[in-house]
Amino acid sequence: MAQHTLWESRRAFVLASIGSAIGLGNVWRFPYICYKFGGGAFLFAYVIALVLIGIPLLALEFTIGYKLKGSAPYSFGKLRYNLVGYEENEERMRRKGKFEWIGWFALLVSFGIVTYYAVIMGWATNYLIYSFKLSWGSDPRSFFYQHVLGLTDGIFHFGKIQWPIVAGLAVSWIWIVLSIWKGAKTVGKVVYVTVVLPWFLLLIFVIRGLTLPGAMEGVKYYLTPRFEFLLNPALWHAAISQVFFSLSVGFGIMIAYASFLPPGSDVLNNAFLVAFSDAATAYVSGFAVFSALGYYARMLGTTVDKVMKSGPELAFVTYPTIINHLPLAPLFGILFFLMLLTLAVDSAFSMVEGGAAALIDKFHFPRK
Repeated sequence: MAQHTLWESRRAFVLASIGSAIGLGNVWRFPYICYKFGGGAFLFAYVIALVLIGIPLLALEFTIGYKLKGSAPYSFGKLRYNLVGYEENEERMRRKGKFEWIGWFALLVSFGIVTYYAVIMGWATNYLIYSFKLSWGSDPRSFFYQHVLGLTDGIFHFGKIQWPIVAGLAVSWIWIVLSIWKGAKTVGKVVYVTVVLPWFLLLIFVIRGLTLPGAMEGVKYYLTPRFEFLLNPALWHAAISQVFFSLSVGFGIMIAYASFLPPGSDVLNNAFLVAFSDAATAYVSGFAVFSALGYYARMLGTTVDKVMKSGPELAFVTYPTIINHLPLAPLFGILFFLMLLTLAVDSAFSMVEGGAAALIDKFHFPRK
């Protein structure tokens, strides 16, 4: 196994793990499924799933990486021999471990996710620039789908290359690669900005949102409990799915990150800290989203459920529409898309780092 650089401090590891866990889904997915599955009822189910499933699995992944000191494929390959009691040298265990494929499969899933994360970062990079002049104008929907994406009217009608997106994608990948250039040493420095900054920006949007007319109506949609949903299996499925996705469990990331921990680290406390930080961020994000939607609904003279969106449409259509009606609109546009970028980049480079660590373990590639 190749030698890994260790985290410079526990704080760096915790921030990096939180950054991996907290992503775009905390802002544009969690609030929506919370509303969809009974508001406070979903929060109850989510906390249950977090405590009974999420934290134990996160602690398990931390323990595997910490004890076996390797990436997901290396650790799973070595885990088999630890379990059955083989006394073989490390290199033979790495070659012969029959569980190694589990780690590679997890990283394959991560690769699929990071490819679209980088594209969304490319969109957000362009929108960060567009925010200076509010280039989306009075019709953000048409601007996003026609001008930015250049969507055609059928899958067999090929449009032209959208060069601004290509440029944004290139910038995103350069940022991702530079963030993990020297492994834990580089990541441990980057996360002090890319994890702390979006928290600060999110707080700004919560405060601004809650002071808007109609904000409380939106918050009611977000939190009002509908306990009959607790009997719906779809709610529990959604809660468990959100826990898995949000904590980055099953992607090989946390195993790789924990392999950089120094001796004497407390993986259980770290798991609790990361899990509850992620959950708290998702919960607070709901106030930023639904207060703004409440304002938007009042502005249109309709109800929140009529303007409720999730995913990219919330970020690139609904929010720009709301920003258009705020004082200092360009500033809020810049801050919003900067927040999206910093939320996305931590998750993106953590997925790439998980793969890079695996390749280094397997083929002994140098970092430089």
